[in-house]
Amino acid sequence: MPKVEFSAMPDTARVWVFGAAAPVVGDRRDALLSAVDLYLSKWHAHGAPLYCARDWRDDRFLAIAVDEAATGASGCSIDGMFRTLVSAEPQIGTSLVGGGAIFWRDRAGEVQSAARSAFIAAARTGDVAMETLAFDTTVSTAGEWRARFERTVAESWHAKLLGAARS
Repeated sequence: MPKVEFSAMPDTARVWVFGAAAPVVGDRRDALLSAVDLYLSKWHAHGAPLYCARDWRDDRFLAIAVDEAATGASGCSIDGMFRTLVSAEPQIGTSLVGGGAIFWRDRAGEVQSAARSAFIAAARTGDVAMETLAFDTTVSTAGEWRARFERTVAESWHAKLLGAARS
């Protein structure tokens, strides 16, 4: 089964979320999404094509989904996806793979990313609060991506970090 629109993925589809350290726009975005689409159009596990999709949000977030009820992704096929993204990083001028960054919207609505310590420091100065919108890159299904990827800090695991800011 080939790559499909993300909206066609069932809520139970497995999802990997990648956050870009800096916005990816214009030609760089086009190059990234072309590379991802090419990989997904040929994505197989143990010789079987994967029913898969990708979604792109806020010039920062790439979600790749596989309906494992149809065909499950294997370790080798997942490694290939990661290699594709790592090889695109020099062309897009930022990192996508590596994780560890916290993503949130600032007061102007712009997506910010920083290390956990910088997020906690922003909470200490009042630049991040329980009402701040944060992105949960740990979601693992298409349903979670749709329903709870972007929520207030108070509604997400990020609230624990604000507790650390008060320490």
